[in-house]
Amino acid sequence: MTSVHAQSDTGIAEPPEWRGTALTPLTADTAFNGFVGTHVVFALDRLGVFAELDAGGALESAAFCARHGLDDAVFGALVSSAEAFGLVRVDGGGFSLTEEGRRCRHLVGFFTWAVGGYHDVFAGAAAIASGRRKFGVDVLRDEAMVALGSTQADTALMRHLLGEEMAHVDFSVLADLGSGTSDRLCRMVTAHGGRGIGLDISASATELAVENVASYGLGDRVKPVRADVREVLAGAQRVDGADEVDVVMSFMFFHDLLADPVHGDNVVPLLRAAFPNAHTFLIADTVIRPRDAGGTSLPVFSSGFELAHALMGVPLHTREAYEELFERGGLTVRRTVPFGAPHTFLFVLEAQ
Repeated sequence: MTSVHAQSDTGIAEPPEWRGTALTPLTADTAFNGFVGTHVVFALDRLGVFAELDAGGALESAAFCARHGLDDAVFGALVSSAEAFGLVRVDGGGFSLTEEGRRCRHLVGFFTWAVGGYHDVFAGAAAIASGRRKFGVDVLRDEAMVALGSTQADTALMRHLLGEEMAHVDFSVLADLGSGTSDRLCRMVTAHGGRGIGLDISASATELAVENVASYGLGDRVKPVRADVREVLAGAQRVDGADEVDVVMSFMFFHDLLADPVHGDNVVPLLRAAFPNAHTFLIADTVIRPRDAGGTSLPVFSSGFELAHALMGVPLHTREAYEELFERGGLTVRRTVPFGAPHTFLFVLEAQ
């Protein structure tokens, strides 16, 4: 299989040029109001508005504020902004979601990811570009919010697709690389039996994972481990039970492994060596948006995903490049499945 883009000396396809496209441009109004609107959606979710609206068709503002000890004036301003953006319909002292509001609620994981997780990274773009600040040194993302946003998106968009694939996969021990809150891992173990090991570098995400595992009642079957997966693959950090793992999954994380300057071009062989008895690998990731994909508008998430990773210095890759990488590393691509989020795919792989 030949990639549609040029190959670098690591064998990974170089990204396409940042050339102009036929997309409908944002106006100053839509750009500014979109920025404010993302924060309104994020605030409504964090205050529990969406969760309560899921249980009923409308909320009374005064009663909601009284239940949660909120400032009536501030909450009223949020609702008023949401009404102006067409997200809620106000009727007397209450409000309900419009169709677009329901869509935002369905896609709220992207808002949690962007506003909660990457707010400071986006705000620091000029300083990062000028070299005055550097991601990972004095510009940081909120790891817990990134993990939560990923879990929300997984629940809304990807859970059923993964379930369909896992129905055809048998495992005794399932490893999840970049497991976040381990919610996905808990669901797989609950549904299919066996045991699970979740690896994530974030201390805050791992703390949430421990709480999550306990809430599922899986303390004896699922083990969250704070670990740098890059060090695990390089052999610098050992994971108890790795030899027992027969299925490995990794979601929205593989691009980080490929960015490793030392081992990035050898990730697949190292992955197979770290889990020598794994017969199946399920790897999902978001790829570079094809600039010749057609259409006149950007989908949710793609632009933020690409910009955030540029600011972090993490290269992204094409779908074709991933498939070539897996095949060169001795993994047969059984299926490539569109995976809920824009330009995101689940690669179902078999060890040769």
